[in-house]
Amino acid sequence: MAEVVKLELDGVASGYGVIDVVNDVSLSIPSGEIFALLGKNGMGKTTLLKTILGFLRMSSGTIKVDGASIAGRKPAELIASGIGYAPQELPLFQDLAIRDNLRLALRSDKLLADALDQVYGYFPFLKDRLDQKAGTLSGGEQKMLILARALMLRPKLLLIDEISEGLQPSVVQNIAKALKEDRERRGTTVLLVEQNLDFALSVADRWGILKLGVIQEVSVNGADSVGRVMQHLKI
Repeated sequence: MAEVVKLELDGVASGYGVIDVVNDVSLSIPSGEIFALLGKNGMGKTTLLKTILGFLRMSSGTIKVDGASIAGRKPAELIASGIGYAPQELPLFQDLAIRDNLRLALRSDKLLADALDQVYGYFPFLKDRLDQKAGTLSGGEQKMLILARALMLRPKLLLIDEISEGLQPSVVQNIAKALKEDRERRGTTVLLVEQNLDFALSVADRWGILKLGVIQEVSVNGADSVGRVMQHLKI
């Protein structure tokens, strides 16, 4: 049976104003795969995610999800269509309760009970703290809340940007466990942008290196991955 491609980039270039930060990126991610896009700061990783989600316009190339072009579609439309996004910044309503931050991910409150049960399985601490304001959570707890909100959509494609940044190892392990369990249960396709090599390679099926806006290598995750990635990340 032919492999089902969930996300396909072909010759994608984008950036800010007249300056392209991402240059001629081509990448194919099959359905159900966790793909880690690695690289140092300033290499274009976040720019690429924002381009996929429609926050930035492509200057050239095509982006397809399930074989259909998503060019020109607004971020809200793409999220409603089943693309989840866990950004690097903390896009939470700090003065709202955890429950209200989570319910914003859903089109109807009728879906809330089932969706909450799903994320409790990944992040049990949420269950007894639904009335707590999001702004009173620790940094790690807020990152888990961001991921929980994205997972509540039951996305067919999930884009994650540097979610492990600044987190203690136990929180990173919880996030890794949630991603692997969600993929196992629902076959979620994940594009994970990361600098934390240990975390990324603990969950990824394949990885790629983005350097100065260009993909340098794409490889199946294996025993030699750490050494190969480190060669690319050397100055």
